[in-house]
Amino acid sequence: MEDISDSELWSRIVMFGEAARKWRQRFLGLLPEVNRRELWRVHGFESVFVFAFKVGGVSEKQVRRVLNLEERFRETPQLRSLLVEGQVSSNKLVRVASIATVENQEMLADQVQLLSQSAVETFVRDVKAKSVPPRDASADVRTHTLPLGNIELAPELAERLNILKEKGIDIDELLTELLDRREEEIVQTKTDLAEVSGSLSRYIPVGIRRIIKKEYGTKCAISHCSKPSNEIHHTARYSMIRNHNPNFLAPLCRQHHEIAHAVDVKTQKFKR
Repeated sequence: MEDISDSELWSRIVMFGEAARKWRQRFLGLLPEVNRRELWRVHGFESVFVFAFKVGGVSEKQVRRVLNLEERFRETPQLRSLLVEGQVSSNKLVRVASIATVENQEMLADQVQLLSQSAVETFVRDVKAKSVPPRDASADVRTHTLPLGNIELAPELAERLNILKEKGIDIDELLTELLDRREEEIVQTKTDLAEVSGSLSRYIPVGIRRIIKKEYGTKCAISHCSKPSNEIHHTARYSMIRNHNPNFLAPLCRQHHEIAHAVDVKTQKFKR
């Protein structure tokens, strides 16, 4: 063993670790049926938990999770199949259990196979957020006040706005004009850049990156997501259109970028 290189040692660790994870998933998937038949008793074990620990080296917590999931997925056989056949880890499946229905089980089964665990968590949060009725924003609007929410103005800017307000200038109208002008400038700049956005390189030009940042800031473009944007996503596939039209670009966090590509993979599979 001392003679192998660091890279070869690391390759073996990764390979064996992946194999161990795969077989542990399959072992856990069999436990509901082992428990139902009470095979642990037949072979002299005190409980299914003792059996699972001594034979497979898995904890009681893992066993309880799998048994509970198998029961919860009785009405969603596609998800249950992924669990008992060990195709997907219980760590992923437990995250979709709260939103699983007969109607969405096929979609969830696709997502848990395509996405990483962190992306699955983000996907579930998105689904839950969409199911919450929108708040009535009008209840927060007060007459003659700035609806700034959690925004904190710099003292100098607040003072300048107060001076204008004391002069009888409508601050709401002023800010609306400024925001409308900003949006118009962004639209015009994107229109100009779209005309010269064709490229043989996958690298997005600096000018286009700059306008995307000006429009969206540094956060993910998904409305309820506050994570930093790590990737610029082509909503129209680059491999198909071969350009970086800023009208079809959006900055996404790592998890939402993964979700977007998972949707793209499913769409292409459906088309084929």
